[in-house]
Amino acid sequence: MEPTRVRQLWHLLEPLHAVLYYAPEVFEEAAALGYDTTDRWPSYFPLRAAPLGPVGAERVASAFYSFDPRMVARHIGSAWSVASPQEVLAARLRGIDRAYRAILGDRVDDPALAEAAALARRAAEAAGTEGRPLAAANAELTWPEAPHLQLWHAATILREHRGDGHLAALLVADLDPVESLVSFAAIGAASVERFESRGWSREQWSAARARLAARGLVEADGTATEAGRALRRTVEDHTDRLAAGPWQTLGRSGTDRLADLLGDYWVAVLSSGLLPSESTLGIGKV
Repeated sequence: MEPTRVRQLWHLLEPLHAVLYYAPEVFEEAAALGYDTTDRWPSYFPLRAAPLGPVGAERVASAFYSFDPRMVARHIGSAWSVASPQEVLAARLRGIDRAYRAILGDRVDDPALAEAAALARRAAEAAGTEGRPLAAANAELTWPEAPHLQLWHAATILREHRGDGHLAALLVADLDPVESLVSFAAIGAASVERFESRGWSREQWSAARARLAARGLVEADGTATEAGRALRRTVEDHTDRLAAGPWQTLGRSGTDRLADLLGDYWVAVLSSGLLPSESTLGIGKV
C-alpha cells in the first residue's frame, strides 16, 4: 500500500476518533461519572486509557509517550477511584453515540455509513497488535452493534495501531518523549505553545532542545536543521510503513471506496467546530 494512501486514510479517520476528546456529549457522560470537565485532561486520560484496564500512571505514560509523566500521574492517579475502566468504556460509547447523532443527524442511518463502517472494521480486524498495547487493548473490546459506533471503534483501533507504530519509529530515531515534541515543533508541525499542552516545563523543553542541537538536529533558535528535517521525514515514513498492514486487506479498490465514503463524515466533523484548528499530530503539515 502506497504511503500516501496510508497517510490519507489516517487523516480521514483521525477526526472521527478525536471527537471523543472534545464533544460536549462525551464531557457530560464523563461528568456524570464524577470527572472534572472544566478542561479536557481529567477525562482525556481515563477515556483513552480505559481499554488498558485499571493501570497506573507509569504504564499510561509509557503507552501515551509524549506526556510529562507528572501530568499523567496527576490525572490517572485517582482516575479509577472515580469510575472503573468498564464504566468509562460504557460512558465513552454513550457519549460518542450522542455526539455522532448530533454531528451527523439522520446520516447515522445511511447505508453509505454502514458500508464505510464495514470496510473500516475489516481493516481494523486485520491490524496486527504485536508490540502495540493501545491497539491491542481496543481490539480486545466487544464491537458495538450500531454502524456509526462500529465506524468510531474501527477508527480508534486504527489510529492507536498507527500511534503505537509511531512510538516505535521515535524510539528507533532515538527521540525521547520531550525530544519527539521539540523536533516536531522544529519542523513547524505545530506551535511550541500547542505542544505545551503535554505538560513539559520550559526547563525540560530547553534541555531537550540542547540535546537535539548537540546532535545537529536543531538550530539555536529551535528550528530544524536539514538533518533534523531528514530525521523527521524518516520517522513519518517509517510510521506510514508500520501502519500499512491493515489496509493491505482492503486493497486498492477497498481503500479507494473507503476514502470516498469517509469524505462527507470527515467534513461534518471538521465543520462542527469541535476540534482545534491546530493539532500536535501535525496533520496536513507532515
